[in-house]
Amino acid sequence: MTSPRVIMLTLTIVLVVTIAPKAEAARAFFVFGDSLVDSGNNNYLASTARADSPPNGIDYPTHQPTGRFSNGFNLPDIISEKMGAERTLPYLSPQLTGKKLLVGANFASAGIGILNDTGIQFVNIIRISRQFELFKQYKRRLSAQVGQAQAKRLVNNALVLITLGGNDFVNNYFLTPFSARSRQFSIPNYCHYLISEYRKVLRRLHKLGARRVMVTGTGPLGCVPAELAMRSRNGKCVPELQQAAGIFNMKLVQMIQQLNSELGSNVFISTNAFNMNLNIITNPQAYGFVTSKVACCGQGPYNGLGTCNSLSNLCPNRNAYVFWDPFHPTERANRLIAQQIMTGSTEYMNPMNLSTIMAMDSKN
Repeated sequence: MTSPRVIMLTLTIVLVVTIAPKAEAARAFFVFGDSLVDSGNNNYLASTARADSPPNGIDYPTHQPTGRFSNGFNLPDIISEKMGAERTLPYLSPQLTGKKLLVGANFASAGIGILNDTGIQFVNIIRISRQFELFKQYKRRLSAQVGQAQAKRLVNNALVLITLGGNDFVNNYFLTPFSARSRQFSIPNYCHYLISEYRKVLRRLHKLGARRVMVTGTGPLGCVPAELAMRSRNGKCVPELQQAAGIFNMKLVQMIQQLNSELGSNVFISTNAFNMNLNIITNPQAYGFVTSKVACCGQGPYNGLGTCNSLSNLCPNRNAYVFWDPFHPTERANRLIAQQIMTGSTEYMNPMNLSTIMAMDSKN
């Protein structure tokens, strides 16, 4: 006669064997966009938009710069962690081969925008049209490894994050007092133009097979240390940039709703980065920060000038700062934003948050 203990042990082994393959087959994750989500692609380019010098990466497991504009992990890293998946590698990384392709890939490149003339001062960057060309190349490589049908399924079932728009303001329209774009457009008309171009980008992404895409709006551009250092007289957020971000984000949500309606499915998810960040910036102490005005790493007023490098001032406690450098959040701030992406209300994630997406999609 078999003892109950042996039966339980056998059941446990059967359950583990049944469940294990599913746990391994984590959902693929693709990332497109700018420096907020670049995990190191620009390290492989002759570009001035790079985060490859210390103290960038000071709190990363290796304590070395990785190309992330962060003291440690950035937003895609934390989203991968929350999905229970491996971190996606930069597409240009020589390590992205074999089974690593099944995890997904990060195509983001610091300095880019929706428009092709955004970031021209950074010389060699991977503009969004080129990111999509590399995505097509990735799909060919994946098909060669797992077959066309499985590759298509992996891409269709993947989660996608796209982050664009901030540079079209700070590194284009507002870059100089009389930039070409500011002479061409008023702020509202420029926002309208950007959204019409962004619509084409999202349409293209859908055509390439993306079926679940989180689209982040811009953060509160007028509140970053770089803008406080250059344009603010009293340490308050710069009104023109705040106005521009507000118009752009409102139009982006409307455009996404229209696109979803046309496609007959909630392909695109609005991620309200403006409100997520603004709540932390306007009341940093409530979130355990000491300051949201001064960057941890930088020079000049608010540490808002230049880039983060070995000559910069560096704060001893990164967890006390909302901003790592003149433009980018610390890992801790990114973790708070990722939590809102995961569980936030429709104020932040519309029509649903990532937990709901994952629960819904796991049933299909």
